[in-house]
Amino acid sequence: MKIFVLNGPNLNLLGVREPEVYGRGTYAELCEMISLYGAERDIEVEFRQTNCEGTLVDYIHEAFYDGADGIVINPAAYTHTSVAILDAVKSVALPTVEVHISDVSLREDFRQKSYIRAACVATVMGKGFGGYIEAIKILEDIIGSKS
Repeated sequence: MKIFVLNGPNLNLLGVREPEVYGRGTYAELCEMISLYGAERDIEVEFRQTNCEGTLVDYIHEAFYDGADGIVINPAAYTHTSVAILDAVKSVALPTVEVHISDVSLREDFRQKSYIRAACVATVMGKGFGGYIEAIKILEDIIGSKS
């Protein structure tokens, strides 16, 4: 199984950016945790992070062309603004799980709308770094049931 884990703007600053919201763990630590889980489960994990909307769209396309079985995506601020990312996920038709480290439903009003959610099989939020593992488990169940 091959999963792309895609992260949007400012997630490269994990551990520095608002630790009271996102925790003190770094982006490298997040990737290491996911890599270890993937290795235990024989899941190939590809990581991508960008601060640019168009690059995130390109990474979604890359997942398709590289034969990924699914996508875990934290579009970060683009969650609430990007129809382009929504359209990209719809276009590639790979099972995709939206993930957020914080519980965005408890945050500012502008964070209440998720454009990408309409193209996702599930959303996981408010579970810290562990939400990424939960998202991968959801994909394992979906992909496994199609086999």
